[in-house]
Amino acid sequence: MKAPEIYAYLLYGMEALYGEGRLLLITILIAAIALDWITGIAAAHLGGRQALEYGKLGVLRTLFILLLPMFSKLLDTMLSMPGLFFYAVTIGLIYRVWQSITANAYHAGWDRWIPRLVIQHIEAELKAKAEQVFIKDNCKKEEDLY
Repeated sequence: MKAPEIYAYLLYGMEALYGEGRLLLITILIAAIALDWITGIAAAHLGGRQALEYGKLGVLRTLFILLLPMFSKLLDTMLSMPGLFFYAVTIGLIYRVWQSITANAYHAGWDRWIPRLVIQHIEAELKAKAEQVFIKDNCKKEEDLY
Protein backbone atom coordinates (compact mmCIF):
# COMPACT_ATOMS: atom_id res chain seq x y z
CA MET A 1 0.00 0.00 0.00
CA LYS A 2 1.38 3.40 -0.99
CA ALA A 3 1.39 6.59 1.08
CA PRO A 4 -1.43 8.29 -0.91
CA GLU A 5 -3.66 5.26 -0.38
CA ILE A 6 -2.93 5.24 3.36
CA TYR A 7 -3.68 8.96 3.52
CA ALA A 8 -6.96 8.43 1.65
CA TYR A 9 -8.05 5.70 4.09
CA LEU A 10 -7.11 7.85 7.10
CA LEU A 11 -8.96 10.83 5.67
CA TYR A 12 -12.02 8.70 4.98
CA GLY A 13 -11.91 7.28 8.52
CA MET A 14 -11.50 10.72 10.12
CA GLU A 15 -14.41 12.12 8.10
CA ALA A 16 -16.57 9.13 9.00
CA LEU A 17 -15.83 9.62 12.71
CA TYR A 18 -15.88 13.40 12.97
CA GLY A 19 -17.72 14.68 9.92
CA GLU A 20 -16.79 16.10 6.57
CA GLY A 21 -14.61 19.21 6.49
CA ARG A 22 -13.52 18.97 10.14
CA LEU A 23 -10.05 17.57 9.60
CA LEU A 24 -8.24 20.81 10.49
CA LEU A 25 -9.90 21.11 13.91
CA ILE A 26 -9.28 17.43 14.71
CA THR A 27 -5.66 17.78 13.57
CA ILE A 28 -5.24 20.73 15.95
CA LEU A 29 -6.73 18.62 18.75
CA ILE A 30 -4.38 15.71 17.98
CA ALA A 31 -1.37 18.06 17.89
CA ALA A 32 -2.43 19.54 21.23
CA ILE A 33 -2.74 16.05 22.73
CA ALA A 34 0.75 15.17 21.43
CA LEU A 35 2.18 18.33 22.99
CA ASP A 36 0.36 17.53 26.24
CA TRP A 37 1.94 14.07 26.31
CA ILE A 38 5.42 15.53 25.64
CA THR A 39 5.13 18.16 28.34
CA GLY A 40 3.41 15.74 30.72
CA ILE A 41 6.24 13.21 30.41
CA ALA A 42 8.80 15.97 31.00
CA ALA A 43 6.92 17.21 34.07
CA ALA A 44 6.51 13.66 35.39
CA HIS A 45 10.22 13.04 34.97
CA LEU A 46 10.96 15.98 37.25
CA GLY A 47 8.04 15.24 39.56
CA GLY A 48 9.15 11.70 40.32
CA ARG A 49 7.08 8.66 41.11
CA GLN A 50 3.93 10.51 42.20
CA ALA A 51 3.55 12.29 38.89
CA LEU A 52 4.20 9.07 36.98
CA GLU A 53 1.37 7.34 38.83
CA TYR A 54 -0.93 10.23 37.93
CA GLY A 55 0.13 9.95 34.29
CA LYS A 56 -0.85 6.29 33.99
CA LEU A 57 -4.43 7.34 33.34
CA GLY A 58 -3.25 9.48 30.43
CA VAL A 59 -4.16 6.84 27.85
CA LEU A 60 -7.76 6.71 29.07
CA ARG A 61 -7.92 10.50 29.17
CA THR A 62 -6.60 10.67 25.60
CA LEU A 63 -9.21 8.19 24.39
CA PHE A 64 -11.90 10.22 26.12
CA ILE A 65 -10.66 13.44 24.49
CA LEU A 66 -10.64 11.82 21.04
CA LEU A 67 -14.04 10.15 21.42
CA LEU A 68 -15.93 13.12 22.85
CA PRO A 69 -15.95 15.09 19.54
CA MET A 70 -17.21 11.95 17.76
CA PHE A 71 -20.02 11.65 20.31
CA SER A 72 -20.80 15.35 19.81
CA LYS A 73 -20.96 14.82 16.05
CA LEU A 74 -23.47 12.01 16.61
CA LEU A 75 -25.59 14.31 18.77
CA ASP A 76 -25.47 16.96 16.04
CA THR A 77 -26.58 14.38 13.49
CA MET A 78 -29.39 13.09 15.68
CA LEU A 79 -30.70 16.61 16.35
CA SER A 80 -30.09 17.82 12.77
CA MET A 81 -27.69 20.49 14.02
CA PRO A 82 -25.01 21.95 11.71
CA GLY A 83 -22.18 21.07 14.10
CA LEU A 84 -23.01 23.16 17.15
CA PHE A 85 -22.10 20.46 19.67
CA PHE A 86 -19.07 19.26 17.71
CA TYR A 87 -17.47 22.69 17.42
CA ALA A 88 -18.29 23.76 20.98
CA VAL A 89 -16.92 20.55 22.48
CA THR A 90 -13.84 20.34 20.25
CA ILE A 91 -12.82 23.97 20.72
CA GLY A 92 -13.40 23.59 24.47
CA LEU A 93 -11.20 20.50 24.53
CA ILE A 94 -8.44 22.26 22.61
CA TYR A 95 -8.55 25.14 25.09
CA ARG A 96 -8.45 22.76 28.08
CA VAL A 97 -5.58 20.72 26.64
CA TRP A 98 -3.73 23.98 25.93
CA GLN A 99 -4.04 24.84 29.63
CA SER A 100 -2.64 21.42 30.51
CA ILE A 101 0.25 21.83 28.05
CA THR A 102 1.18 25.14 29.61
CA ALA A 103 0.92 23.82 33.18
CA ASN A 104 3.01 20.76 32.30
CA ALA A 105 5.64 22.91 30.60
CA TYR A 106 5.75 25.13 33.66
CA HIS A 107 6.23 22.14 35.98
CA ALA A 108 8.86 20.72 33.64
CA GLY A 109 10.92 23.87 34.10
CA TRP A 110 10.20 25.26 30.66
CA ASP A 111 8.44 28.33 32.07
CA ARG A 112 11.00 30.74 30.63
CA TRP A 113 9.44 30.07 27.19
CA ILE A 114 5.93 30.80 28.39
CA PRO A 115 4.82 34.45 28.43
CA ARG A 116 3.93 35.72 31.92
CA LEU A 117 0.46 36.71 30.70
CA VAL A 118 -0.23 33.09 29.77
CA ILE A 119 1.01 31.84 33.15
CA GLN A 120 -1.22 34.35 34.93
CA HIS A 121 -4.15 33.24 32.79
CA ILE A 122 -3.76 29.59 33.78
CA GLU A 123 -2.63 30.16 37.36
CA ALA A 124 -5.63 28.23 38.72
CA GLU A 125 -4.74 25.26 36.50
CA LEU A 126 -1.15 25.35 37.76
CA LYS A 127 -2.31 25.24 41.37
CA ALA A 128 -4.89 22.52 40.72
CA LYS A 129 -2.43 20.30 38.88
CA ALA A 130 0.18 20.71 41.61
CA GLU A 131 -2.38 19.81 44.27
CA GLN A 132 -3.77 16.91 42.30
CA VAL A 133 -0.41 15.32 41.62
CA PHE A 134 1.77 16.18 44.56
CA ILE A 135 -0.58 16.66 47.52
CA LYS A 136 -2.37 13.36 46.89
CA ASP A 137 0.94 11.56 47.31
CA ASN A 138 1.53 13.24 50.69
CA CYS A 139 -1.92 12.06 51.81
CA LYS A 140 -1.01 8.49 50.81
CA LYS A 141 2.21 8.72 52.84
CA GLU A 142 0.24 9.87 55.90
CA GLU A 143 -2.24 7.00 55.44
CA ASP A 144 0.65 4.54 55.36
CA LEU A 145 1.67 5.71 58.84
CA TYR A 146 -1.61 4.52 60.40
